[in-house]
Amino acid sequence: MRTKDLIAKRERRDRARMREQRNIEQQVYESPSKESFVLPCDFPDKVLAFVKKMPTDISNEEIMRRRDMRDTLTFTIDPSDAKDFDDALSFKVLDTGNYQIGIHIADVTHYVPEGNVIDEEAYQRGTSIYLVDKVIPMLPERLCNELCSLRPNEDKLCMSVIIEMDNQAKVIKHKVCRTIIRSDYRLTYEQAQEILEEKSAAVGSQTDALTAALHALDRLAKQLRANRFRHGAINFETPEVRFELDDAGEPIAIHFHKLADSNHLIEEFMLLANRIVAAEIGKRESAPPFVYRVHDVPDPEKLQKLGNFIRQFGFHLRTSSKRSVQNKHINSLLDSCQGTNSQSLIETLTIRTMAKAVYSTSNIGHYGLAFPYYTHFTSPIRRYPDMMVHRLLSRYLLQSKASCRHEKELLEEACVHCSDMEQVAQMAERDSVKEMQARWMSSRIGEEFDGVISGVTDFGLFVQLSDTLTEGLVPIRTIQPHDYMQYDEDNFCLIAARSGKTYTLSDNVRVRVERVDVERKKIDFVLIEE
Repeated sequence: MRTKDLIAKRERRDRARMREQRNIEQQVYESPSKESFVLPCDFPDKVLAFVKKMPTDISNEEIMRRRDMRDTLTFTIDPSDAKDFDDALSFKVLDTGNYQIGIHIADVTHYVPEGNVIDEEAYQRGTSIYLVDKVIPMLPERLCNELCSLRPNEDKLCMSVIIEMDNQAKVIKHKVCRTIIRSDYRLTYEQAQEILEEKSAAVGSQTDALTAALHALDRLAKQLRANRFRHGAINFETPEVRFELDDAGEPIAIHFHKLADSNHLIEEFMLLANRIVAAEIGKRESAPPFVYRVHDVPDPEKLQKLGNFIRQFGFHLRTSSKRSVQNKHINSLLDSCQGTNSQSLIETLTIRTMAKAVYSTSNIGHYGLAFPYYTHFTSPIRRYPDMMVHRLLSRYLLQSKASCRHEKELLEEACVHCSDMEQVAQMAERDSVKEMQARWMSSRIGEEFDGVISGVTDFGLFVQLSDTLTEGLVPIRTIQPHDYMQYDEDNFCLIAARSGKTYTLSDNVRVRVERVDVERKKIDFVLIEE
């Protein structure tokens, strides 16, 4: 066959492959698989009517049944837009030089006995859902924002973990009990951080006491955090996307939120309370049925595949049969990729090797946190499992006769339901972020942005923009319109058959916004070739 005929035949074959690729891409774009979830909206009238009748006063009899800590310095630290404050810290220096630290959690189950109309609605919801532009709460507003919320200068009922801690952040002793508290300060994370950085002073008559307390708790929290990682906890800390919305609910800015010391301060003491509570029950010789937050070990095959994959980017992951050693290898990998083009990709792929954390009556420990006993106790306003834990603690530790799902079969059924509802909430929250990103990009069609190739498929390249973490598709038909793109699945790249140009995961690219479908949350980019 003549050379001219061979070239013509090759061109016809390439055109046919390009048409086939174009059809594949169009089908994927126009008929994407949609995750379906039904989200609750307004509360039933019977629930709202019941809440409306609930008394606001705390009786003297109830106060007498509790440990009174209203005279102890107490404060909350929450996001600036928070309305429900379900945790507070109290601080006191003891005569021994040790510290008395109270981790106070809103006593929601005092107001919501098991089986009433509020409880049944909360159980069905399972969790609050935090969308970009609104919150779908688990509990009615009067409960979560008023009666139970630990607002400043108001007497509030709590379930508390009171610990005595020395200077090395070692817990000397602890007690789980019902308390009544009165928060002195409502701080935002930003305000607390400014005090820690000594950019501003605390306001009020106890200025010096609050400042000293924050600095002491910050120092102790850093020791707790260091101890966690030393014992094998995995340091997954990815930036969170935050949206600034206008009065119409449209995005006008996108920011990254990275955790500061004030965030870690609260995080460490909440983790400590959850761990203490779980161990209190789980370590008993004949441990009664309980609700644990468990996280299984990762699949060794997935870890091996991850290790093989990241070698092409110059990173290494050693595998080990010993849990603490393996976790240190994972942390080393996550540290080494910081600041590189591959950071987001490697963090995402590493998370995907992990099992999902779930609720269960069978304790297998929490792999990611490296805790042999762990539960969720600190957020009963927004998580139903925490309410279950409060009721079980009341029954087992405080000799309360309050009803609870204490039979193991019933508890396990509730654990499965709550794990399922948590998944629904996570899908809805991710979907909300994608929609808001699409709305943000819809007014930027034609604009150019820098990004990184975050995914390679047989129908195109996914590109994540560097400044907003927004992800869109570069359809394969637009990459090299006059060439045939070959998909190398093993090496995660697309190769132009004629020019030899290769597009690989984590490559820096520049793209132009070509098309946005807000309803379907789809963004199309076009590569800007140098």
